[in-house]
Amino acid sequence: MINANNENKIAMKTSNNGIELIKRHEGLRLNAYKCTSGKLTIGYGHTKGVKIGQTITEEEAERLLREDLIVAENEINRHNLNLNQNQFDALVSFVFNVGIGNFQTSTLLKKIKLDPNNKSIENEFKRWVYSGGKVSLGLIKRRKEEAELYFNKN
Repeated sequence: MINANNENKIAMKTSNNGIELIKRHEGLRLNAYKCTSGKLTIGYGHTKGVKIGQTITEEEAERLLREDLIVAENEINRHNLNLNQNQFDALVSFVFNVGIGNFQTSTLLKKIKLDPNNKSIENEFKRWVYSGGKVSLGLIKRRKEEAELYFNKN
């Protein structure tokens, strides 16, 4: 990947810390179910090609998660943002949950492009707490943890 200064930039990958955050909030379900937004889901929040009655193993759930994370990682990397690992992990969790389209049009992304360390970014995470038109306590908790991770310097 080439950044604006034409320097080689290595694409970032989600750390184990980021993966654990996602797993904690998605939960593991080995049988297909409808999530709160009405999408058929299986494993750790996997939605692509899921069928009613489908079952998978824990190993398959792990593989699907890793494949799904690549999509979110590629989206974040393509914006050439100047991020540390915690910021990247928090954004992968966010994009994995809200989707690429929502991320691309978000004020969150606009603010990160202007200044990835702007403290008002924390409030942008916290705006994304609706599922099926209703505030979700699970999403409130997830966005709080994503924002805390994003601004964690350790």
